[in-house]
Amino acid sequence: MRLRHKPWAKEYIANHPQYVISSPSKKDKSWKELFNSDNPLYVEVGTGKGKFLDNMSVKYPHINFVGIEKFESVLVTGVQRVLQTKPTNLKFINGDVNDLLEYFNSEEIDRLYINFTDPWPKKRHEKRRLTYKSFLSLYEQALHPHGEIHMKTDNQGLFEYSLESMSQYGMKLKNISLDLHNSDDEENVMTEYEEKFSEKGQRIFRLEACFRAK
Repeated sequence: MRLRHKPWAKEYIANHPQYVISSPSKKDKSWKELFNSDNPLYVEVGTGKGKFLDNMSVKYPHINFVGIEKFESVLVTGVQRVLQTKPTNLKFINGDVNDLLEYFNSEEIDRLYINFTDPWPKKRHEKRRLTYKSFLSLYEQALHPHGEIHMKTDNQGLFEYSLESMSQYGMKLKNISLDLHNSDDEENVMTEYEEKFSEKGQRIFRLEACFRAK
């Protein structure tokens, strides 16, 4: 995906610290303090324009959501969106998923979403895939022992890779769907990419995974 550069995005984001935490650190206030609640914490990596989490924050007001997005020119759309809806249970991090353990304490996250991320199809780029073993290790440390990963993608190759990677890592997989929109999942909240792909008739793949058996 080619990003459209928005030179004004950085300043715009900086002007809305109530929604975007530019340099978060687990040494500062805890997420419970930032949200002023003890509600469960759900995190989306590569949150993009924020549509998914904005809708989730409305549907599930008793859950706190955090979206991580490193590209300012993309995240700024999410900021514009929440300025309209004004959720009290949603914040963004302008940062990189590689720094996940700088943003969250060990076992702090209750659920992690991986939605329509770059499939990095070339073998030499395998380590960049967000379900590569090094990323799974990060997630394992940040997730609560009974936390879950929920993943959606339109890319069959990435989905098959993720199933294998997670299985080899020793994770437990469940609720696997090879065609989500022709299933009976009435609770599904769509992302922007999901809407676009499904309108074209593309299949949406979905899975849930956890690191320890429940």
